[in-house]
Amino acid sequence: MSLARRPTLHDVAALAEVSHQTVSRFLRSDPTVGAATGQRVRAAIDELGYRPNLMARAMRTRSTGVVAIILPGWTGPERTVAAASEEAQRHGYRVEIVIGMNELPESLSTVAAELLASGQVDGVLSVTPLMITPDSGGVVVQTEEYDDRLRAVEAVVADAETMIEIVRRLADLGHRELFHAAGPPDWRSAQLRRAGYLEACERFGLRSHGEFAGPWHPDTGVRAVESLPDDSPVTAVVAASDHIAVGVMHAAFRRGWRVPDDLSVTGWDDLTLVRYGTPALSTVRVDRETSGRHGMRRLIAAIRGEPEPDPPTAAPTEIVFRDTTVPPRRPVP
Repeated sequence: MSLARRPTLHDVAALAEVSHQTVSRFLRSDPTVGAATGQRVRAAIDELGYRPNLMARAMRTRSTGVVAIILPGWTGPERTVAAASEEAQRHGYRVEIVIGMNELPESLSTVAAELLASGQVDGVLSVTPLMITPDSGGVVVQTEEYDDRLRAVEAVVADAETMIEIVRRLADLGHRELFHAAGPPDWRSAQLRRAGYLEACERFGLRSHGEFAGPWHPDTGVRAVESLPDDSPVTAVVAASDHIAVGVMHAAFRRGWRVPDDLSVTGWDDLTLVRYGTPALSTVRVDRETSGRHGMRRLIAAIRGEPEPDPPTAAPTEIVFRDTTVPPRRPVP
C-alpha cells in the first residue's frame, strides 16, 4: 500500500484492520493490546512508514512527545544511543541528541536542567553521570550509571565482579605486578572498576603499583604510563576503558616497552577499532544495545507514570582476551 500524502493513524488502523483507538493504545504501549494485534499494528506502521503527529499530540496532551539523550563530548557510546533512539521512536517519541562540550557532571547537569526548564522535552536520558535531584523538575533517567532515585542499571552492576575476573585471569597467566589506569573518580563505573581491581589484587596476593585516574581519554593512559619509573616492575596495566588503553599502548611504545612482550594491557568497551589494531586489544564487551533500550524504556515509563520495566536478564559484560595479554616475559628488575 502506498500513499502520496503522509500516512495517518487512521491509515494504520485500516491496514491493520483495527480501530484507530487500538492503534493509539499500541503507540502508548498499553498492555491491553494483544500480542497478535500488536504485531499487525507494528507491521502496518512499518509498511506505511507512519510517524505520530507530535505537534497535534502536544496540543492535545500538553506533552511534547520529545525526549533528549545527553552524552559527553567526543566519546559518546554510539551503540547505546542508537538503541535508545530506536526504542524511543518505537514508542512514538522524537529524539534530540545533546552532546556536551565536556564530560564534567556539573556542566552536563546544567545542560539537562536547562532542557527540562525549557519545556521542549518530556524527559532526559543521560549516558553520563548527572547531579540533578528529583526536585529539579522533569524526568531524568541515567543509564550506564547508578541512579539513586531508581535502582542500579544493569550495565554497571557487574563492573566490580568483571574487573575481579580480569585480574584473576592475569594472575593465572603469571602476572604479579599490576597498575591501574582508571577513569574519572566521580563516575560510578570508574569507581566500581577501581574497587574491583583493588579487591582482586588483595584477594589473589598481587602487588598494585598504584592507580592513575583521569578522563575517558587516551591522554589519561599516556600520563598513567609516564608516571611509572623506568625500572618499574609492572608487567600488566589494567585500563578502565579502551580509549585509556590506547593511550597506555601509545605511551608504552614511546618508552620502548613492547606490548605485549614487555607489558600486557587490557581495556573496557570493545570498541570496533581496537579489535583491528595491531596488536588487538584485550577488553570487556558490554551489551550497550540492551542498556540503551532498557534506559529508554525506564524513561518513557517514568514520563507516563507507569511501573518501571523489569531489568534485562542477559549478562551485561563478556571478557575478551586478545593479543595484548600474554604471560609476563619482561624480567622483573
